[in-house]
Amino acid sequence: MAINRNFRTCPTTGLVFHEQGEKLIRWNAVAGVVSLLVGGVLALLVILTRWPAVHLLPADWFYLALTAHGLDMLVFWIIFFEIAVLYFCASTLLRCRIAAPRWAWTGFFLMVIGALTNNVAVFRGDSSVMFTSYAPMGAHPAFYLGLILFAVGALIGLFVFLGTLVVAKSEKTYIGSLPLVTFGAVTACIIAVFTIASGAIILIPTFLWSLGLVNSIDSLMYKTVWWAFGHSSQQINVAAHVSIWYLIAAIVFGAKPMSEKVSRGAFLLYIFFLQLASAHHLLADPGLTSNWKIFNTSYAMYLAVLASMVHGLTVPGAIEVAQRQKGYNKGLFEWLRKAPWGNPVFSGMFISLIGFGFLGGISGVMMGTEQLNLIIHNTIYVPGHFHATVVVGTTLAFMSLTYFLIPVLFRRELMFPGLSKWQPYLFGLGMSGFAVFMMGAGTLGVPRRHWDMTFAGNPLGHEFPGAAYLMMGLMALSGLVAIVGGVAYLLITVGSVFFGKKIETPDFKAVTVREGRAAWPARQPVAVAIASHGNIGLGGFVAPGTFTLAMVFLVAFVLYYFVNWKYLSTVWPLS
Repeated sequence: MAINRNFRTCPTTGLVFHEQGEKLIRWNAVAGVVSLLVGGVLALLVILTRWPAVHLLPADWFYLALTAHGLDMLVFWIIFFEIAVLYFCASTLLRCRIAAPRWAWTGFFLMVIGALTNNVAVFRGDSSVMFTSYAPMGAHPAFYLGLILFAVGALIGLFVFLGTLVVAKSEKTYIGSLPLVTFGAVTACIIAVFTIASGAIILIPTFLWSLGLVNSIDSLMYKTVWWAFGHSSQQINVAAHVSIWYLIAAIVFGAKPMSEKVSRGAFLLYIFFLQLASAHHLLADPGLTSNWKIFNTSYAMYLAVLASMVHGLTVPGAIEVAQRQKGYNKGLFEWLRKAPWGNPVFSGMFISLIGFGFLGGISGVMMGTEQLNLIIHNTIYVPGHFHATVVVGTTLAFMSLTYFLIPVLFRRELMFPGLSKWQPYLFGLGMSGFAVFMMGAGTLGVPRRHWDMTFAGNPLGHEFPGAAYLMMGLMALSGLVAIVGGVAYLLITVGSVFFGKKIETPDFKAVTVREGRAAWPARQPVAVAIASHGNIGLGGFVAPGTFTLAMVFLVAFVLYYFVNWKYLSTVWPLS
């Protein structure tokens, strides 16, 4: 029996969009950008308060702004956009219809209602419990209800994504194994199911507790289970933005992974071990055994780190091989010098890769080590680390993909092209400085959660060294540069989507699917296979520049790790 589906083909990229799938990708991305706008305004208020020279907000407003900022950025912006990425990786890259579009729209509206409900609860002024919302601190029931509704909606989206893979397989819209980018999206989906289930396990009883239907919530139990949601939600980001790195390498350079089997193996390591990184939030808690802490912060963590190092090697390695195939084969770094640094799709992705690896990766391994964790636990070092991972790594990767999607998905010309060339540098370098200086201040002991590092008016005051105040000032200035980059991104994207010149391309038309086989031949869009390495590279290495960068990373990691052990040794006499 023949079934008609509405599809359109992008004449530039060859990407195939299902009509309902395209709408879902659009609206999830738009909802994410709106959350980014709200979170960005709140970020400005938080920065100007943590800057000792300004100290803008009083304590109650600061904690309100910090709570809403954390949730809008770390949950709503990220997950809305990730659902859009999953639909793109399934429906568009596999050129098939979206499964159960009514359920997909139900999930989307639940997510919107949940995000609005949670924000209203916070801005009421009685739910300033911050992103972690540790019990026995209590928030308004709507705070927890909003998160639960959002989580249910996201879970529906995940199952629609998995259903779309089944549709693609049954209708044979691709041949062989899943494309690597889609495989990475499957990894993100599996981690997301674990994450949302963990959130439900702890947030549903906490919601009942807020209504008075449950007598109490054990604080240690809450914290242990909550971090399986709170930190693992950031592991979804890692799998998602690494998938985007591979996608952009294919889009811009026609690059193909140096070894798909190795890259797929690295994604599998994410599934088995990545979410165990939640342990670094619990290393100072007395209720967990040393055996559990040691296992999670050694063997399990090393395997997760190995996966990220594989991706950090194979993505730039694939780009280098593709560039050298095109003739950029002189010396170690001609391939990198001749890269399209004026193209925000590439520049944003590459800054994301370098920032995530050098700043987020090295600091994450350090703070995930049981002994070293004690010197920075609950200092401002911790948000410095996750701004390097979630913001420099994930958010910048999402921004770079947006520049590709505006003409291809939204069919609009990019407004402010000159500004778009500079936006990744403003945001990426500003946020990198923000993370570095925050980690520096944390190393000097500046607290993570206290709104006033001067402790003015407290009977037991504490005076930090002058370098700590310098670090906080530089942190604020770097943050303001990043805010300018964020404003530029919002101006470019919102302006382009709503006011950009429309690109006239063939519209949707019915495509007949007969006997389980799509009407078009199965092929990989945008990705161009590299036939052979030929006579490229230096000294027997096909990607010597990438290998050199990897050695620089290794030296930086070893030196930083040694410095922190040395720093730890200076506090031992206190025991």
